[in-house]
Amino acid sequence: MRFVDLAATSAAVAATSGRKAKVELLADALRGLDPDEVAAGSAYLAGELRQRQTGVGYASLRDRPAPAEAPTLTVGAVDALIAEISVVAGAGSQARRRELVAALFGAATADEQRLLVGLFSGELRQGAQAGLLADAIAKAAEVPLTAVRRALLLSGDLKQVAVAALAGGAVALAEISLRVGTPLTPMLAQSAPDVGAALLATGTPATVDAKLDGIRIQVHRSGDEVAVFTRSLDDITTRMPEVVEAVRKLPLREVVLDGEAMTLDASGRPRPFQETSSRAATRGAAASRKASPAAGSLALVPFFFDLLHLDGADLLDEPGRVRWAALADALPTELLVGRTAVTSEEEAAAAFAAALAAGQEGVVIKATEAPYDVGRRGSAWVKVKPRHTLDLVVLAVEWGHGRRKGWLSNLHLGARDPEGGGFVMLGKTFKGLTDELLRWQTERFQELATGDDGWVVRVRPEQVVEIAFDGVQTSPRYPGGVALRFARVLRYRDDKPAAEADTIDMVRKIGTFPTPE
Repeated sequence: MRFVDLAATSAAVAATSGRKAKVELLADALRGLDPDEVAAGSAYLAGELRQRQTGVGYASLRDRPAPAEAPTLTVGAVDALIAEISVVAGAGSQARRRELVAALFGAATADEQRLLVGLFSGELRQGAQAGLLADAIAKAAEVPLTAVRRALLLSGDLKQVAVAALAGGAVALAEISLRVGTPLTPMLAQSAPDVGAALLATGTPATVDAKLDGIRIQVHRSGDEVAVFTRSLDDITTRMPEVVEAVRKLPLREVVLDGEAMTLDASGRPRPFQETSSRAATRGAAASRKASPAAGSLALVPFFFDLLHLDGADLLDEPGRVRWAALADALPTELLVGRTAVTSEEEAAAAFAAALAAGQEGVVIKATEAPYDVGRRGSAWVKVKPRHTLDLVVLAVEWGHGRRKGWLSNLHLGARDPEGGGFVMLGKTFKGLTDELLRWQTERFQELATGDDGWVVRVRPEQVVEIAFDGVQTSPRYPGGVALRFARVLRYRDDKPAAEADTIDMVRKIGTFPTPE
């Protein structure tokens, strides 16, 4: 298949709002792929590269050659070039990688370059998520959607499922099963504003787990071999020797566990997420000993909340109460996430308060009869966290792309600086914006515009917006040294002038960060 045709499909999917129409477009593209192009082509349609690491940074994407006049690339040729880029190493590797990237982009037309930039940057927002691709694979291969979804849940690999379905149909899909050592896409949780709303989704009785602000881990053990995977299925075994050691000590032969790893202080209370993230980024025990004294003193501890496989038996389809009972029997208490059985909103609220008092991020309320719905964000698990809000000022807005093309979308957010005057940028967000808000803010910020470079529109700092967020973290990217975590728009505050917006000191107080000297 010509790569330009795949780029055209990507653009068409981004411009299409209806799910059924998106699936038709994707299925047509999948049918047009040669057998040896299905793995790469299905990944591109999902907005991903087949190769997880390429070493291609932002500068390489920005300083690219002029586009080719006519298309010559095929999907297979693009995959081969990217595969070559991904394995470049050793002396002279940077120059060689730049040379290969330039060759790839130089052979690509403008439309193909746009797709390549989105794939390399991981920011191809075309609205073709795994769920849509599963539907498209089923349609293209003429197999039951349930068979595709099940295979996807067990393999965690959209590419493998696409290849199996299109090459071998339902028979090949049925051969995909849980394999110890191969990570599964984890079950996810919806969000609710409070425990009452969460219980409406899960029903009662329910189980309330403490929600740890750590790194989601899935641990596989077969004999003495232990592997640790992230939520995105990356192998981080060498970065978590403590987790490997803890699981290897268990009196078990085979096991697949779902949980979190987090750092604790000397008293056993959780440390901020950034410290866990930094600690987990240290590769291996030897590297850990070379870390800073502060980082080296932090224990990275695993806590598990689900059991997917035990000594030859798959537990995915068992009710939660069965899996959790088996988990409690198999693991010592110190390796288990705090868990409370509840039958009422009052009991759930008490468990929520206890989790917060212990320094945890919130709770996850779970339906006791639900199976482990791999890769799904259903109503069986619902997370509840305390919500922080701030009234901030919009400093600039970025023009949207994909479905938001032609609208001002990504907001640059600033807190008021009462001492120095002006505003301190805290980050950006495009989340929480309805079509109505996008239309309104596009008109509003064009009225306030002081400059437009075609990408970012600078505006007079007058418009106040109420922002919800999960927390505050240190950030060297912004002058205030802090940034908001998971910021999203709640509403615009036309009743509040910028002079009454929240201050940078208030933001630091939420994050308990000191004011810079």
